[in-house]
Amino acid sequence: MELKDYSEDERTREFQYLKTNVFNGLENLNDGFDSESIYYFSESDFKTVLDRVEKNGIAILGIEPWLNGDFYDVLSFEDYKTGANDPKWYRKAFTEFKNREMNLMYSASYQVPKKLFSE
Repeated sequence: MELKDYSEDERTREFQYLKTNVFNGLENLNDGFDSESIYYFSESDFKTVLDRVEKNGIAILGIEPWLNGDFYDVLSFEDYKTGANDPKWYRKAFTEFKNREMNLMYSASYQVPKKLFSE
């Protein structure tokens, strides 16, 4: 997958798409400690995010978990030498984080194909 440069308007529509189709019904744990456009999820909610992302063909560029309000680690598709839209990398990264630490909050950077939010 080629990473695309999105205009400010496209980024806004991409974020709206994520809120409506991926984050809907899940609890955002970001209580103001980070930008309001960055959503953080519990382990169980983040699994739902991954399921929805895979179903919709959305790329995940990186996963960034936090522990007790502090940055914990980050893994990206480049660490796995694969494409950002390959679910194997983000599912493996999620499993690795779960096996290392309990009670992490998960955030990710996403790239929604333009065709999904341009319709």
